[in-house]
Amino acid sequence: MKKIGIFYSYSSTKTAKISEKIMDAFDSDDIESIDAENVTSDDFSKYDNIIAGVPTWFDGELPIYWDEFVPAIEEMDLTGKKVAIYGLGDQKGYPENFNDGVGLFSQLVSSRGATVVGCTSTEGYEFEGSKALKDNQFTGLCLDQENQARLSQQRISNWVTQLKSEFD
Repeated sequence: MKKIGIFYSYSSTKTAKISEKIMDAFDSDDIESIDAENVTSDDFSKYDNIIAGVPTWFDGELPIYWDEFVPAIEEMDLTGKKVAIYGLGDQKGYPENFNDGVGLFSQLVSSRGATVVGCTSTEGYEFEGSKALKDNQFTGLCLDQENQARLSQQRISNWVTQLKSEFD
């Protein structure tokens, strides 16, 4: 398998903890972490397999650090890259835009030619709407640490198994 770059904010506690669980589940030296708050175009271009930690902020927005990197991504050609996205959201507190950050990031990278991998089922979730939905699936791994933390470890394990077969 090619090297994987996992991009997430080192200072976003919940996202960082999930990133560590994802890296542990891969159990490989082929995964490198990059702080999304300091990411550069060169960092992002370096990997053919990318995992992005994209929590949803406020009422369905990207975190500031990803939002500030959007113009750089809009200038990139991501053809040939596979991008898997995971995010944290609150399906009870924000049911109308649950994990929208995953959907926004998915739309962004796919518009630049990337192949989005790691789509997951909506089974077991209760929400009103999400930009992460496409063809009745989430365009990544959507976690709810506020209301379903006990389900996260199994969801992560299943997702990583899936990614191992979808990444080259």
